[in-house]
Amino acid sequence: MMNRLPTLPCILLSLLLFVPGGVVADTTAEPDKSPWDTYDVLLKTYVSEGTKHGISLTLVDYAGLRSDPRLNKVLRMIARYPRDRLNTKDKKLSFYINVYNLLAMKLVADHWPVDSIKDIGSLFHSVWNKKAGIVMGRELTLDEIENDILRPMGDPHIHFAIVCASVSCPDLRTEAYREERLRSQLDAQVNSFIDNSEKGMKLSGNKLTLSSIFNWFEDDFDATGGVLSFIRGYRREIPIDADIGYFDYDWSVNARPR
Repeated sequence: MMNRLPTLPCILLSLLLFVPGGVVADTTAEPDKSPWDTYDVLLKTYVSEGTKHGISLTLVDYAGLRSDPRLNKVLRMIARYPRDRLNTKDKKLSFYINVYNLLAMKLVADHWPVDSIKDIGSLFHSVWNKKAGIVMGRELTLDEIENDILRPMGDPHIHFAIVCASVSCPDLRTEAYREERLRSQLDAQVNSFIDNSEKGMKLSGNKLTLSSIFNWFEDDFDATGGVLSFIRGYRREIPIDADIGYFDYDWSVNARPR
């Protein structure tokens, strides 16, 4: 039998399956599925407890993360994630907290080895304003995620969940944030952070030493009655007239020793 010329549907299918340069397009991506199951695996594989500069924290194996193909899989899913699925506040909060942490880790992994995430930027263009990744079709910076999306949502608990890949940041959880348990996860993050007397909170008599996060973002706690009121919601023993000071912030990267 004589071969027929390809029909129009076949031609269109071929165009969909291939992109310029002869590279097969990714037809296995499933943008309607959550990326967080794979992200959970990455966190459990590359994040572990340790100490650095005398501070207890969770540390990241950036060299291992960089070479794991599952990182790009998660990034592709985030790039294509359907915006209409973020239809509740907690869905949006959990999504963008995860995205911030993931893209901060990606920036460090892409430039590994590096001593501090701040070294990725320059005097005239900070790392916070570098394009960090594509989110739902839009290229975003860490600054945009934190200050244009998360902070305007009015929940100061985010400051104990987003992690800018530094020693003095709150610790990375070894699980993704999820809408259905976001509140308990955020409470656990606050408790863990203020329990850490090396970088979160230390009470000595009437002297209360806090993370600089409470100083930099003081206004974000106004809705809870202020910083001290927020902390006393978790630790009633803190004196209402405590004399507040702040820890120096250690910007060293939260990496496992090389």
